[in-house]
Amino acid sequence: MAPEQEFVSKFGLPLPSLTEAVPTSEKREALDVRFVATPDIPALNFWAMQGLAALFDQKEKLFCQRGGLSGGGFYRENASRRRTIIALLGLQRLLDIGGRVPFDLAPIREATLQDRSWVQGIGDIGLLTWFTAICAPERLEEVLRGFELENALESFPDGRKGCTTELAWFLAGIAHAQLAGASTIHDLTDVAAETYHRLQDNQGETGIFGQMASPDSVWQIFRRRFGTLADQSYGIYAFATFARAFEIEEPLECALACANAICGLQGEQGQWWSQYDKRTGRVVGQYPLSAIYQDGIAPAGLLALGDTIDRSFHAAILKGLSWVTGGNELGIDFRKTDRDLPCGSIGFKEDASQRRSAVRNFLGIRRPTPVELLRIKRESRPDHFGWLLYAFGSAGLPKVIAAHATK
Repeated sequence: MAPEQEFVSKFGLPLPSLTEAVPTSEKREALDVRFVATPDIPALNFWAMQGLAALFDQKEKLFCQRGGLSGGGFYRENASRRRTIIALLGLQRLLDIGGRVPFDLAPIREATLQDRSWVQGIGDIGLLTWFTAICAPERLEEVLRGFELENALESFPDGRKGCTTELAWFLAGIAHAQLAGASTIHDLTDVAAETYHRLQDNQGETGIFGQMASPDSVWQIFRRRFGTLADQSYGIYAFATFARAFEIEEPLECALACANAICGLQGEQGQWWSQYDKRTGRVVGQYPLSAIYQDGIAPAGLLALGDTIDRSFHAAILKGLSWVTGGNELGIDFRKTDRDLPCGSIGFKEDASQRRSAVRNFLGIRRPTPVELLRIKRESRPDHFGWLLYAFGSAGLPKVIAAHATK
């Protein structure tokens, strides 16, 4: 079966011009999709683009929140500008190296920028600024003037609570605006420094970030101490980009401390675990394990830091990728399943099993999780494919480096 036919059948949807979606020099390798322990990066990028094609809403000119299977076949949820932004960031990475993508990005960018009613916090402002600085720099002044950045940390709930992921997105957005030349329009130094210090306050001596600084309910108290893998990876990315944009070294020490911590805690099969304790530096929540962490969010942070400090995290990144391509607890290749839909995560079948596992992890009792307690969740999300392309779209891991990293 020709590759184009195979990918059409996967979601039951036509995929426009995917044979032109990668640079010519890599095209043959990208089309030869093999499910192996050490994945071909162009093939992963190709897989991400065919997933994005299935999640695109032609009428709205936006990507949807998520897609899945029901009795009526493949479905898409409502359009999401936040996830569209992440998809566009990834697609732009491919364009930057001369690749082609199966979308006309101009109307998607316009649909994303023309309505800002979805912006509800500093995280959203950060993502929008990040996206504009990279994908539509000619609109950056317009976006920056639409928000009072100097007051945003106190104006929005996620700023006041000091939510790590949202602070990281905000800091990354400011840093990318600085790199795009926004300093000729706005002085971003003060708001960047304040955001950096607030994010730094969420980091423990172990290098691990908690999820927020100031919880506003009893149910959120533990989030001050515990943080997700996303908190760690976005924190690493934000510190690395902030250091590069403002030419300071201190944030790189913080980023490296976190990177070393999560790499040291990585599972034997390459798992980037779900939740971490900033006080003890231990894993406190193993599941659910999401593919977006393994091949998107974690690599994006580590590669950004590695490029900035000239250090390789390739061995850890490759272990995480091998988990996606079949080297996981259930032996499932996340790109190809028996129900013809990519998986989203592996988690416990029952909440009680997850609670018992969390208690054991908190007490430092580690034991293998029986596979019969686990299940897969099948869904497709555009931010998954967007972060994958953002991490690997511009360069990825050259084969010679990949081979060396696995020795």
